[in-house]
Parts: sequence; C-alpha cells; structure tokens
Amino acid sequence: MKRFWNRGLPGATGLAVIAAVGMAAPSAWAQQGAAPKVSVAQAVIKPIKDTSTFIGRGEAIDKADIMARVSGYLEEVLVKDGAEVAQGDVLFRIERSAYEAVLESRRAELAQAEANLELASLDLARKQELFERGSVPEADRDTSRANELVAEAQVRAAKAAIRQAELDLSYTEIHAPFSGRVGRVEVSIGDVVSPSGSALVNIVREAPVYVSFSVNEKQFVEILQQLDAEGIDRSDTDTAPEVFVVLPNGAELEEKGHIAFAGNRVDPATGAVTIRAEFHNDHRLILDGAFLTVGLQSQEAVDRIIISQAAIQRDQQGPFVLVVDAQNQVQQRYIVTGDVQGTGIIVLDGLTKGETVVVEGLQKIRPGVEVDPVLAGQAGE
Repeated sequence: MKRFWNRGLPGATGLAVIAAVGMAAPSAWAQQGAAPKVSVAQAVIKPIKDTSTFIGRGEAIDKADIMARVSGYLEEVLVKDGAEVAQGDVLFRIERSAYEAVLESRRAELAQAEANLELASLDLARKQELFERGSVPEADRDTSRANELVAEAQVRAAKAAIRQAELDLSYTEIHAPFSGRVGRVEVSIGDVVSPSGSALVNIVREAPVYVSFSVNEKQFVEILQQLDAEGIDRSDTDTAPEVFVVLPNGAELEEKGHIAFAGNRVDPATGAVTIRAEFHNDHRLILDGAFLTVGLQSQEAVDRIIISQAAIQRDQQGPFVLVVDAQNQVQQRYIVTGDVQGTGIIVLDGLTKGETVVVEGLQKIRPGVEVDPVLAGQAGE
C-alpha cells in the first residue's frame, strides 16, 4: 500500500499540472493572437534640390613644360622641387657671356651700317647737285640713290639683328610664365640645355581649377530643360547650377563651383557631351588629373516624398516597403528610390504623401497581417 500511494503521487501532480495548463491556455492563446506592435513613420513631403552625380577629372587651367629657348651651359637653378612660384620669377639662368658677345658684335655691325648710310647719303647729295649743274650724267645720280637705299636696308637689318641678339640674351634667364607650383626639377647646374632638349621642369596653376565631366545626350537635355524651367540663363555663370565635388578620400569639398563651359556637340564615339566646371580651389585639394565625383544641384527646390531608410527592404524585384493601411493591414509596395537625404531617402514612385511605412519590427510581420502601429520619428529628423 505504501509503495502504491508513493507511485500514485506523481500522477496526481501531473493531473494538477494539466489542469493548470488547461486554465492558462486560453490566456496564452489570446496573447498569441494579439496584433504585433511595430514602429511606423509617414511618408512626408520636403523641398529638395535635385542632384545628379558623374565621374569627373581635375584639369589645370594653365600648365606648361618649361623649355630652354636658347642653347647653353646651365649656370644657376633657382627653384626647388615642388615650390610655389609667382609669375615672372627667375627659375634658371644659362651662361650669358656668349650671347653678350654676339650682342656687342651686332651693335658694331649697326654702327658700320649707319656709317655706310651716312656716306651714301653724302654721295647722293653731291651727285644730285652736280647733276643739276649738268656736270655728271643721270646714271651716276641714280647709282648714288640706289647705294643709299642699300645702306638704309643694311641699317634696318643690323637693328633687327640687335633685337634678336637681345632676345637671345634675355632667354638666358628662364622665368615662370604664370603663378603656380612646379614639379620635379629635371636638370642640374652644369647641364647643357637647348630648345630641342627635354623640359627643365613643369609648372601647374593650382587655383582656380577646372573639373571636366561628361553626360549622355538624355542627361544633357534634361539639364537644359531644367535650366529653362527655372528661368536660368545657361550662359550666365552667376545663375548657373551649383556644382559640388567629392574628393578621392570620400569627403565632399565645402567649396561649390559653377559651370564654365558646356560642349556644343555630341561626341559620336561616346555619345556624350563634355561639361567643365570651375572651382576657386582655395585649399588646393583638387589636383590636375585627379578623378572625382561631380554633382550638379538645381537652384530651385522641388517637393519630394521622403521616408526613413530603415523602411527599405530588397528582393529580386527591387526595393520595397511594408505599408500599413487604414485598417492596420500590412501591404507590400515596390518603390523607385532616389538620392539619400540624411537618414531618409527620396521615393520617386510607389508611395504618396501621408502613407505609413513600417520602420521597426519588420521581422515580426508579413503582408496581409494586422499590426498595432506606433508612430516613430520622421525621416531626416
């Protein structure tokens, strides 16, 4: 009997547990049937300036290879690698003595030519006087006149030779043609340089600077239509659309640029039109030849629908959101997205103002179920 009742005790306990479960089951099932709570946000309208991005490249407005214009022994190198120079600064000096000697020789030739001209003029004056008296034939007078003309031509040739000699002498000093930064100096003192040789150094004007990029025909037409719609004179740089660039390190340049040039033809090889923007480049962050992301921004803001990026999901068909309707039922809605705006994203198609999208609790729901929505913060707040 003792063993019997001991064995029966677990059975009694099990009945009690079953009874307890039976009593608790209705409330548990009721809890499982409750609509899940989700955080939602409304699609809002905000004024946004439309932007389009392209791949661009920095282009110096002025850049040049500095060449010797006369041949000679390089006597001085007055610039260091990578130095900033001002227009007119002397960069190199070539030995002057040979060119000074040539100049003195040309001056002597001029003096000789002027003396010959004076002698020819005196001879012509005498022959003219004698011809008028009938003492010499007309042929002698004409010969003297021709000699004077030859002497005048020799004087002009001698003066031209002096100007050339002066130019050659001035070319022994090589100056910066514009302000900018030089690259690596490619020569040393003692080198013999010449116009047919290699460049001595290159120089680049760093500010202002161009950024060139290409747009296809469709994009170009859309840009022109936008300018016309906003009443902007495309030839007026003061009202042209602002241009911004993203540097190679991913940082956006604070300084904005403006359109300086737009091509007048479509390249048949690429189907693109070249556009050039100008930047002051005060901090010298845009380098000649650097690849950049270029953005065009409209002058006038346009009303756009924005939702939180947290609401976006994707599948093979593209981005979609879960919309909560007036009956708190979940609907799946495929959308077309635009640019990111802070924590929000522009919706170009698929949503209307005021519609509610789920931003938190997406893993707990599916299309067609009823939810208990709780309003969250709006996109961009």
